[in-house]
Amino acid sequence: MTTPCIICVAITGSLPTKADNPAIPTSVTEQIESTHEAFEAGATIMHAHVRNDDETPSSDPEKFARLKEGVEQHCPGMIVQLSTGGRSGAGQTRGGMLPLRPDMASLSVGSNNFPTRVYENPPDLVAWLASEMKTYDIKPEIEAFDLSHIFRAAAMHQAGEIKDTPYVQFVMGVKNAMPVDREVFDFYIHTVKRLFGDDAPWCAAGIGQNQIVLNEWAISSGGHARTGLEDNIRFDRTTLAPSNAALVKRTVEICEKYDRPVATWQQARAMLGLRKVD
Repeated sequence: MTTPCIICVAITGSLPTKADNPAIPTSVTEQIESTHEAFEAGATIMHAHVRNDDETPSSDPEKFARLKEGVEQHCPGMIVQLSTGGRSGAGQTRGGMLPLRPDMASLSVGSNNFPTRVYENPPDLVAWLASEMKTYDIKPEIEAFDLSHIFRAAAMHQAGEIKDTPYVQFVMGVKNAMPVDREVFDFYIHTVKRLFGDDAPWCAAGIGQNQIVLNEWAISSGGHARTGLEDNIRFDRTTLAPSNAALVKRTVEICEKYDRPVATWQQARAMLGLRKVD
């Protein structure tokens, strides 16, 4: 298998704090430094949330702007993907950073259960976020927590709400949402290929101890991989992950195991149809 593997590093998220793992980068400065280390290790997409000074989730566009500027300065060519996830705000505040014109942004197209609450993505908000991404030439990453989300992305694509071939990420292992199940995973791949074509790129993310499981499944199946401290604060059962870069390096090793070259940022941009940068 020779298709290069795109590695996405989810650097912070909305939930883990330094009390959980001191390596979690919560300030913008820490996030830029952590992203640079992960970029050097092989990551070509940076998926980012931002935090307040007390480590609570934020949707502050100014923080996103400083993070985006720092990553573009210190990691030239890296794909900046900003989160519109629901833990950092409500309603259209979730898309307040989209005028910054990041390369990509996450887009959850349907609701589902999370460990202690409902992750609400009502149709009107989904349509508005997609419209903003289209306006600012941002490629959405479809976060599929359920099979129906893949079909919803297909319907939005057919209606012209999502331009180009959707980039779907399977998210598995969230409590009360889709569990880690190999038959379901394989059916997700089959569904993406049926709806979007055999060459449609896709990615997978596993939560907690399932991160390495989904890395293995995705890489060995020709997909792309997500890693990082947002999804998993541990390196193994007894050891906290020392950095985002350490988790990226482990993903690179899995690529080597399956003879998958790690995509350069130039290759990643071409595969995802993103605008070129100098």
